[in-house]
Amino acid sequence: MKTLTELLHTEFPLIQAPMAGVQGAALAIAVSNAGGLGSLPGAMLTPEALQRELAALSNGTQRPWNVNFFCHTPPEHDAAREAVWRAALAPFYAEAGLDLAAVPAGAGRVPFSAASADILEPFRPPVVSFHFGLPAPELVARVKSWGSVVLSSATTVDEARWLVAHGADAVIAQGLEAGGHRGHFLSHDLSQQMGTFTLLPQIAAAVDVPVIAAGGIADAAGVAAAIALGAAGVQVGTAYLCSAEATTSALHRAALQSAAARHTAVTNVFTGRPARGIVNRVMRELGPLSPAAPAFPLATAAMAPLRAHFEALGSGDFSPLWSGQNTSGCRSLPAAEITHQLTKGFECLS
Repeated sequence: MKTLTELLHTEFPLIQAPMAGVQGAALAIAVSNAGGLGSLPGAMLTPEALQRELAALSNGTQRPWNVNFFCHTPPEHDAAREAVWRAALAPFYAEAGLDLAAVPAGAGRVPFSAASADILEPFRPPVVSFHFGLPAPELVARVKSWGSVVLSSATTVDEARWLVAHGADAVIAQGLEAGGHRGHFLSHDLSQQMGTFTLLPQIAAAVDVPVIAAGGIADAAGVAAAIALGAAGVQVGTAYLCSAEATTSALHRAALQSAAARHTAVTNVFTGRPARGIVNRVMRELGPLSPAAPAFPLATAAMAPLRAHFEALGSGDFSPLWSGQNTSGCRSLPAAEITHQLTKGFECLS
């Protein structure tokens, strides 16, 4: 079996987690140029924006990079469920003086498709990663035909085995500590999911591809611990959220560097799918896991005006303050410096 650096052609077996909404190509470029694998999140980009960011990324580094997509099945619009959701949000709209009836239903995030592949193909990305499983077999085959390495996230051993059987070249073992969206796709039962250092050795023993640890890793000691437990490499997201190259908002940065960051929870109130963030007012009052929230990503549309209104007032009470459980690595430093500090954890490999 190849090592992760042999598979990815990177200097270090370190992946910067793709974080939609808080970064563009600049962060990915900085991490790749520092010897890790920088990642660009594509799930929330329009086709035009995706093309621009891919051009910037491919021109900004001569080293390998990754582009990431979601693989969910878009849900059918359910008028009854949407009505329940809007009723739950109505008191907040009244408080803000906003017109709930004027809010259009919408998705906000689209899955990987043939159209996405058409945009990607001229760039022949070195690595393409996925969340919520893998796309259709013909799309996986098309991505691999470019020479791209395929990665995806698993939250259980069964998911890891499924990913390998369907073409993943390496598996990201996403522990329950990780920030942002849970990568689960075979079961929505969150009780099946484990912490990183429980999940990691089980997946490493179950599959014959490199396994990448993700969730709660924020410093060199965490990196070394993951390697000791059988990881071929690590994926780190939260530690980059306050980096100079991230586009994380001032409100979000302040929350990450405050005492509030010690309390995170998995919630579905922002998108309709479980994701970990810093607990705020709307999570406390509606959830954190609300049965009223429509299927992913349909919850986003009616939440967006509340987020914009309260952010304009300086409040993050209706914002998805995505964060892992370990914010100790969140520092206002250049991404290259954060990468350098993390890679000291790989000294055990030399």
